[in-house]
Amino acid sequence: MARVRKKSKVQQPRQKIWKIAIYIRLSKDDGHDESLSVTNQRKIIQEYLDRTFIGEYVLVDYYIDDGQSGTTDYERINFQRMIRDIETSKVDCIICKTLARAFRNYADQGYFLERIFPLYNVRFISIGDPAIDTYIQPEVIQGLEVPMAGLLNDRYAARISNDIRRTFDTKRRNGEFIGAFAPYGYQKNPNNKNHLIIDEEAAQVVRNIYHWYVYDGMSKSGIVKHLNELGIPSPSVYKKHKGFNHRTPNDAKNDGMWSIGTIGRILINKMYIGTMVQGQQRVISYKIHDKITPPEDEWFVVENTHDPIIEKSLFEKAQSLQKRDTRTAPDEKNVHLFSGFLRCPDCRMGMTRKFYRRQTKSGLKEYAYYVCSTYAVKHRGKCTRHSMSIEDITEAVLRAIQAQIALVDDMTTIIQAINKQPIVRTKSKQLEQLYKAKQQELEKITAVTDNLYMDWKTGDITKADYLRMKTKFEQKVDEVTQVISNLETEMATVQKGIGVNHPYLQTFLKYRNIQTLDRGLLVELVDTIYIHENNEITIQFNFADQHQHMLEFIQQNKTQYMAIENQVM
Repeated sequence: MARVRKKSKVQQPRQKIWKIAIYIRLSKDDGHDESLSVTNQRKIIQEYLDRTFIGEYVLVDYYIDDGQSGTTDYERINFQRMIRDIETSKVDCIICKTLARAFRNYADQGYFLERIFPLYNVRFISIGDPAIDTYIQPEVIQGLEVPMAGLLNDRYAARISNDIRRTFDTKRRNGEFIGAFAPYGYQKNPNNKNHLIIDEEAAQVVRNIYHWYVYDGMSKSGIVKHLNELGIPSPSVYKKHKGFNHRTPNDAKNDGMWSIGTIGRILINKMYIGTMVQGQQRVISYKIHDKITPPEDEWFVVENTHDPIIEKSLFEKAQSLQKRDTRTAPDEKNVHLFSGFLRCPDCRMGMTRKFYRRQTKSGLKEYAYYVCSTYAVKHRGKCTRHSMSIEDITEAVLRAIQAQIALVDDMTTIIQAINKQPIVRTKSKQLEQLYKAKQQELEKITAVTDNLYMDWKTGDITKADYLRMKTKFEQKVDEVTQVISNLETEMATVQKGIGVNHPYLQTFLKYRNIQTLDRGLLVELVDTIYIHENNEITIQFNFADQHQHMLEFIQQNKTQYMAIENQVM
């Protein structure tokens, strides 16, 4: 009897279950194209899964980057999350509407399609034209259609980026605001998103910051402590309280409190005097979104584009104060009245505040005085003490300012009388001499620059020396040209004559009845206070040039003025 061989069971290959990631991206560059909306992309991909997809699957997640450019992969949060899930084997199949939704960058497309996805055995499917399924047709990646489509997408992104940049630059030149969020203290006009209007709640905080800094003598760190103690929300927290989705690169480190950096930026921001300043940062290219700071002369600065929160005079005082050394002790909020103003007339270094104690009838009392920092800190043999008590400095400075105001008051009376004369001489010999000297200097530099070329061609200097010297002289030409322009402006102003409403006169006269000193007054009137030996001081006032021009104006018209005075007598 023949033996019957039993059939062994053949084990069938297990059906693969794909772990699918659906990737959706919507860029700001896409505008209002409804076909590219998140909802439509989701609907199209779901329909593909229901009707066309080959194989069994589980949907792992939707990875959606809304408002993100496709030219970089590292800025797309959910794209990066999807890649991490691929690396941990949570995902082995990606589906997107079109190739452009996943990549706008030709280099990134090649990197992922030809290296990363094959490395992790990931199936990539693009539904649109060109249709791609690397599992069904793996050879499609090696053809020309996919690279050509990627290159076209890349060039499209470049063209769109350039168009958008040109549009934005035009708006910036016109003083239109194009930022995502208005600066702290302002809000976008509901009727015109490119125009700023004052947000009174935040604007009052900005005014307080300037007032505390200039008039109350508070340091930046003191202002920070004061704001945090009052529980006033920082700008980033304030925006979030107002419902804005405001994010910064430092959000993870941000504790929600005010910082010295924030106060510093507010105190130098020209937006608060009604000047639109934009273009202070820009991305390197449409592919590289890292930001750089261009030179200041490339910024877009347009004056009087919106209502100011801070008066220009107060803003300028704040800028003047920031150039001075105004450090405070860690436990102090306010800087001293004279901080940053006092200097030694010999070594030109700042003065250091010191203290000593003296027994009085009422007990031990502390006194403060200033001494040359070179003598006190560096080396006693390099300078002398130039010591003076704060009380003596305060009294001497007050008297000197009162005397200067009285002098300006007298000058105002004389100028008023001169302007009543039939003929008033307004030309400034000093300005004309300076102007002539600068023109001669410019002619000499220009002549030297012209000769440099011949020196190079004749072999007297090398090309490297020629280029180096040419750059140096061109820079000097720009500097002298600017000085000449400033002198022309000043001469034109002087030609109009000097009236009693001149800003220099009015600046001093508004303090006509002062009996005490404060930081705001010092910032406005005083440049430097020099402390000499023997309790003597010299004050260098602001507006020295204007003062000199007025003395010259009075001197030029003195003869005729004195004749009129004698006739009256």
